[in-house]
Amino acid sequence: MLALGLALLVAQVISAALLYRAMQERREDAMLNAAAYHLGVGAAERGRIDQRVHRRDGARMRGPDGPGLRLPRRFRYETSTGPPLLPGETADAERAEALAELLSARGIVPGEVIVTTRRAIDDPLVAPFLRRAGVPQNRANQHIIVAAIRADPDTPWQVARVPVPPAETAPVRLLVMQVVLVLLLLAAPLFLILRQLTRPLGALTRRTEAFAASGNATGPLAPAGPDDLRRLIAAHNAMEMRIGSMLDEKDVMLGAIGHDLKTPLAALRVRIESVPDEIARAKMAATIEDIARTLDDILSLARIGRADGAAERVDLAALAASVVEEYEDMGEPVTLQASPRVVAPVRETWLKRALRNLVGNALRYGGTARVSLLEREGQAVLQVDDDGPGIPADRIASMLEPFQRGETSRNRATGGAGLGLTLARAIAEQHGGTLVLANRPQGGLRAEIRLPL
Repeated sequence: MLALGLALLVAQVISAALLYRAMQERREDAMLNAAAYHLGVGAAERGRIDQRVHRRDGARMRGPDGPGLRLPRRFRYETSTGPPLLPGETADAERAEALAELLSARGIVPGEVIVTTRRAIDDPLVAPFLRRAGVPQNRANQHIIVAAIRADPDTPWQVARVPVPPAETAPVRLLVMQVVLVLLLLAAPLFLILRQLTRPLGALTRRTEAFAASGNATGPLAPAGPDDLRRLIAAHNAMEMRIGSMLDEKDVMLGAIGHDLKTPLAALRVRIESVPDEIARAKMAATIEDIARTLDDILSLARIGRADGAAERVDLAALAASVVEEYEDMGEPVTLQASPRVVAPVRETWLKRALRNLVGNALRYGGTARVSLLEREGQAVLQVDDDGPGIPADRIASMLEPFQRGETSRNRATGGAGLGLTLARAIAEQHGGTLVLANRPQGGLRAEIRLPL
């Protein structure tokens, strides 16, 4: 609507400019033609002027004959021995040339042509009469064109005076009213038409965003709008139902897998208690715990994206402090830097899991972990630094993929299953954020969870 209105406005402005230019040219032609007429017939007219009409002419000048100034006939033409220019006035060469062409077309070839413009009240011939006749000030201040010609230096000057008519504003006002009327007539139906398109599109957009954030279908969206848009909404409803069914089946399958695998693992954990060799029993228990933790990581990663509850506003500084306290209670070298209070809508349980994974990686590869919270460029940044060897620059991106590790073995003591960073990235993306890894210039790795505020 704005684009259409702007295009129409530009077109009308151009039309108005062309119309105004045409009116100015017509006005200019009328003044010069009037001057040429007075100069052409002025001498004959002068001889027939009856001095008894002077008083009547003065009354006409004062009468309600429109906003323009009307000069009596005896002021429209005169002869003079000297040029009509007053001290300080300059001749208008362009108008003089145009007047000479008009006179030539009438069969008059002047030797010299002078044209100038001045206020009527400044004209030495007209001003005394204006004062005596009581002409209103607004008319007395209007301009007149003074045009003079002579055939050769030995002949007197023929002088004509023509009032400059006021600029015509009625056509411009009419054009402005036309623009406003056309805009109103177009805007109302166009608004209704676009509203029929944008309202269903807006509802579909909000529905898609909500489904992408939670993964939970809340029933079909009622089709609305034109036929193509109705078909799009119907296709979205079908796709949403199908995705929702697949997610439900996935949750059921994950629950079954977790139950069917963890139950035998628990039974094995009980059975190994009867193994007499203490060293063998400890190795078996560690292997079972390793399998259980890996299974838990896989199931957690699979459940990311299917929100199990609405996000809540949480003090991230307090969340980071609670995770650091867990490691401090276990005697791990984890510290929390001074952090501002930043509140953001998050799923607290999942975000704690992501932060624990980053801290665990820092302890595993760097021996220490320093946790800090920053607010930067409209984002909350949970930052974990370590003093380890870092990650080769060409492997940073691949380290965020599942089962990628900095150490090639699958030993939990030297690196785990390679799901910690993947899970942390998935949790960050679930909150609309990102996980960023970067090597620190002074050594070690920096992992950042950046969340939009």
